[in-house]
Amino acid sequence: MSVLTSPKTYRGLAALQAADAVACAIPVPYIAQALDTVQVPADVRPVLPAVKVAAAVGLASGPRFPLLARLTTAALTLYFVLAVAAHVRVKDRVVNTVPAVTMLITFAAMAAAAWRRPR
Repeated sequence: MSVLTSPKTYRGLAALQAADAVACAIPVPYIAQALDTVQVPADVRPVLPAVKVAAAVGLASGPRFPLLARLTTAALTLYFVLAVAAHVRVKDRVVNTVPAVTMLITFAAMAAAAWRRPR
């Protein structure tokens, strides 16, 4: 088992997604400003906390339901591809784009590692 397929990694990232869901639901001013910068429409914003909670549940399920965790990492890879694309589209500052790029790389690597791992 590698760090990418470790239950601790899945639980840690699930906690991060849950915290991000709370921050989006409030919304924390920094997050609201970031969503403004990448031009996320107002009618989409209420959906984001639910998506992030679903991601947290999917990641937390890793040890018990590996297929759900695999699907979740694949979905999060797509989510962060879209997030990075949104930052690039508006020519956002690099420092604002780095977290999305980091999460994209992380989830893409986890998805690849999980799908290669024998069941």
